[in-house]
Amino acid sequence: MKIPLTFHRAAALALGLFAITSHSSAADLPAGLILDLDADRGLTVEDVDRVAKWENQIRQFPAKDFVKRDQGRKEAGSGRPTLKKNLPELNGHQSLVFLQQELTCLNEDAFDSLSQGGGSTWFSVLAVHPQRVGLKDVNSFFGNLRNDNNFEGIWGCFNDDNTLWWGARNGITFGRFDRNNPQVIGPKLTTGQFVIVAGRMDAGTPTAKLELFLNHLPACSSAEIPVNPKANPSCLSIGQERDAINHPGHESFDGEIARFLIWPRPLSDPEMIVTFNLLTTLYGLTEAKASIPLTPVAPSNNPRQ
Repeated sequence: MKIPLTFHRAAALALGLFAITSHSSAADLPAGLILDLDADRGLTVEDVDRVAKWENQIRQFPAKDFVKRDQGRKEAGSGRPTLKKNLPELNGHQSLVFLQQELTCLNEDAFDSLSQGGGSTWFSVLAVHPQRVGLKDVNSFFGNLRNDNNFEGIWGCFNDDNTLWWGARNGITFGRFDRNNPQVIGPKLTTGQFVIVAGRMDAGTPTAKLELFLNHLPACSSAEIPVNPKANPSCLSIGQERDAINHPGHESFDGEIARFLIWPRPLSDPEMIVTFNLLTTLYGLTEAKASIPLTPVAPSNNPRQ
């Protein structure tokens, strides 16, 4: 795999030698970023602190805006998350608080490729709140699952006790959970503590590896899935598993998101280190700082490196 960032730059970042400003932009991150939702920027706020739109900072990408969805809700505007400003635990940055709420990109096809064989990587800076009753152990913080058939796509979730997991659904069968719909399970998160979570899906067919990360490499868990290039996911939502207008909030999480990033390819290990360390430093995440490697990752024959 061709690595846009040289090993030397990745090593410098791993050692904390790369200058990081108060805002990171796509220019600071590995190449090919298609989604950058930053709680410090691109917000349309209504009624003092309710967020009606969150703009993708990668403006050349067709999926530009994540917007409130009133369809299916009894009370208009009740699905809007709340803006929290100047958080000491985030180095003075902002977060959006989702309480079984969502913002959805209405571009139906923009994120389909993430699970069709090209591979993908996502990162999020988030904190969980206690989860509430909905579908048992399905409290989603993002997803682009299709709204019918076998609900193909990718999604990131928490169990009711805040155990982290994510997965992909290839549309071949419906199951929850099975070979075509694996669940990659991670650790239980501490309520109110901001962390960096990430997932990576390998490129290629007939199968791909799914990996889950918390604050650093290596992966804390992984699974394999048969890849279906004909899978047809749907709109990407932040705060829930899909554009769930039939039951908004029912499979949604309670928690806060400060940053959400997506690449339409699997990042290499050095690129993962770059991204973890940039986000750790930018947001002042003490738990993640404890895991920053003291020495860079050595080159090897591994194509990820």
